[in-house]
Amino acid sequence: MEDLAHPIWDADNHYYEALDAFTRHLDPALGPRAVQWATIDGRQYHVLGGKVSRAVTNATFDPISKPGCLSEYFRGNPQGANPIELLRDHEPIRAEYRSPAARLGVLDEQGLEGCFLFPTLGMIYEEPLKDDPFAVCATFRAFNRWLAEDWPFDYHGRILTAPYLTLADDQWAVEELEWAIDQGARLIVMRAAAPTTVTGMRSPFDAAYDPFWARVNEAGITLVVHAGDGGRSSNGFARDGFAANFSQGDFRPTIKSFHIEDAVHDFLLSMTLAGHFVKFPNLRVASIENGAEFLPDLFRKLRSQDKKLPGYFGEDPVEQFRRHVWVNPFWEDDLETLVALMGADRVIFGSDWPHIEALPHPLDYVADTQPLSPEDRQLVLHQNAVDLAAPRPL
Repeated sequence: MEDLAHPIWDADNHYYEALDAFTRHLDPALGPRAVQWATIDGRQYHVLGGKVSRAVTNATFDPISKPGCLSEYFRGNPQGANPIELLRDHEPIRAEYRSPAARLGVLDEQGLEGCFLFPTLGMIYEEPLKDDPFAVCATFRAFNRWLAEDWPFDYHGRILTAPYLTLADDQWAVEELEWAIDQGARLIVMRAAAPTTVTGMRSPFDAAYDPFWARVNEAGITLVVHAGDGGRSSNGFARDGFAANFSQGDFRPTIKSFHIEDAVHDFLLSMTLAGHFVKFPNLRVASIENGAEFLPDLFRKLRSQDKKLPGYFGEDPVEQFRRHVWVNPFWEDDLETLVALMGADRVIFGSDWPHIEALPHPLDYVADTQPLSPEDRQLVLHQNAVDLAAPRPL
């Protein structure tokens, strides 16, 4: 790899949850309302809200597929490899997937200054539990307490871990946010979806959530909207459920492949249409692992609304969006096109390591940044993420 004149920060890393990540601090009285373990045909599965989850084939993560084992598949599969065989290339779980000290050593080996760290299972478990908002809140409060124990939110200034926030209960969200801030969180993470409350689904930008957003605005910490199970329906055109096709060995393309992009498109578009950035002008939102192909359509819709309702946004809504939102592209996205759309100061690098879709070696991405100027490369590979990691309190 070429020598760079600056360090590199990876804005999309993951841990694999410990076996008791959801249950260590969970009230056992909740029983089947929350998360339990079950053994079926010799394999362990999570049971969520009384239903067996098969979203991942091995919720213990031991053994686990190797980091980036599907990277060539996503690059166009030049060798014509069978993705099922690639996934079956397992190894025992590595210490760095569950230990911050071990992960720090791996960052050194990988040549990274630091990383943002996000859930694996945690990003897909709100949806199966959503019809019981109390259980959702209890589960993720327990999850965040485990997280603070096993993965401190700021580990040596190099591993920044984001607690998971749900809006299933507006008061709970404020309380959990205050706890996260007190624990030193520099980021919070949620899925791109409208929450289900005791009165039904509600927009995340409903006035009922203003106290939550006002506190995020005041604290100046970054909200990460990370890919997860947003509950999108295929309306019969494909199997629903997170990783439904992959978990059954079916790699044929379906419209389900676009659910992640659709979910973040609707979340960020709704946020802008609701005037959220006017109401809370200190908000910073990072879209991570959602790709970037949704942006041209989102911008088109914002400009269309601006023409139909002149003066509603008070300014060019696309410029307003660019001021408040940062985007992490999929590594197979066209980086130059994204920089042209968002500006180099709003693009952040993330490898998704150590997931199966990840880059096997995070710095492999450096080659993809060569068309950019040295100044823009430094922004994308380092400075933008570092800036987002620094709270900007009012």
